[in-house]
Amino acid sequence: MKKSVLTLACVASLALTTCMSHPLTDQEKTIIGGVAGISAGLITANAIGANKNWTVLTTLAGAAAGIMVARNYHTNMCAYSNGDGTYREEPCPV
Repeated sequence: MKKSVLTLACVASLALTTCMSHPLTDQEKTIIGGVAGISAGLITANAIGANKNWTVLTTLAGAAAGIMVARNYHTNMCAYSNGDGTYREEPCPV
């Protein structure tokens, strides 16, 4: 089950990043960031051999972090959530 969820999360995050040929809407940035964060949380939990509780915690933490920042690799701009549903764009840190 864990491998299926992890594989699905990775495939979904890669599929979403291939759709970045147009400027992203705020909703798209949130979705991509959330999926990437969830994937990172699951990968981290599996890498450290976490139990179910820690897996849930790292997945939720990854999702929360993922919706806070979204990166456009074509323009090297990052979108940061203002917490009120709007975003500001700034150059990504090096």
